Amino acid sequence: MKNEERRQLSQQKLLQAARELLREKNVHAITMNDLMERSGLSKGAIFHYVRSRDEIFIWLLNERLESVDAEFEHEVEQQQEPDFYRPMDAIIKRMMELTDPQEMTNRVFLYLLGKEDDPLIRQALQDFQRQSVQYAERWIVRGQERGVIPATVDARFVAEYFTLIQFGLRVSHSFADTPNDAQLHMPKLREHMIRSLLGMSSEPL
Repeated sequence: MKNEERRQLSQQKLLQAARELLREKNVHAITMNDLMERSGLSKGAIFHYVRSRDEIFIWLLNERLESVDAEFEHEVEQQQEPDFYRPMDAIIKRMMELTDPQEMTNRVFLYLLGKEDDPLIRQALQDFQRQSVQYAERWIVRGQERGVIPATVDARFVAEYFTLIQFGLRVSHSFADTPNDAQLHMPKLREHMIRSLLGMSSEPL
């Protein structure tokens, strides 16, 4: 097995182990020994690819972002004719998941925010925010290229705005008294985002 294949296999084992453990434990309670036992990898093998367990949690955040991007691309590629709403609804659906305080990456995100004094984690969060904006901007540009989003829409500004909404959903609904109520507001949020992308004036939510 080539080194790159071995690295990818080890990373997938660690990600799967982390996902399983997060269904059973609080993020803070997961230890490196837990990850070793669940993944079947030795301590040496793990530290050959990561510097700490927190780096594995960072992988989980990035994995989710990449899965949203892949779902968007899938919806675009399935279209016979350019369509605005199917890819948009795919993104909104994934954003709705962020209103669940028990959603795995929400818990990881809040945990990492609490450790932002660590230079490695601070850099990882900055990279995550930057990548989130870049993906959102690319989705908007794709829509403009296909003629379903007006060229007059400022793709970068709207991408940063949508990322702000996404991060706000992650944080605010993680400690809300009635997190399920958030889903009641999603139709309004959907309409607001659509109006922003279509270059229409947005009414107050």
